[in-house]
Amino acid sequence: MAWIYLTIAGFCEVGAVISLKKAEGFKRLLPSVLFIVIGMMSFYFLSLSLKEIPMGTAYAIWTGIGSAGSVLLGMLLFKESKSIIRMLLLSMIIIGVVGLKLTS
Repeated sequence: MAWIYLTIAGFCEVGAVISLKKAEGFKRLLPSVLFIVIGMMSFYFLSLSLKEIPMGTAYAIWTGIGSAGSVLLGMLLFKESKSIIRMLLLSMIIIGVVGLKLTS
């Protein structure tokens, strides 16, 4: 279950970042509230995963999911750059996350 909790935490992290972007500096109420709620969910599920997964591994995977997911959704939703170098660096994050999972 710990790995499932960690995955949920990572996806919640992506949701929190997207909500933060949509909140426009906390000027919009609904995205601001969503950021707080989803961010709390992210930390809650991360804390559950830490009962079984080493802290360094869990944190690296949590931030990796959050980073990679945020970059991908930024490209899709906010028309951020899709340059080759960004894609290469993104793939390195994903390879690192998968590597940590496989070695844990």
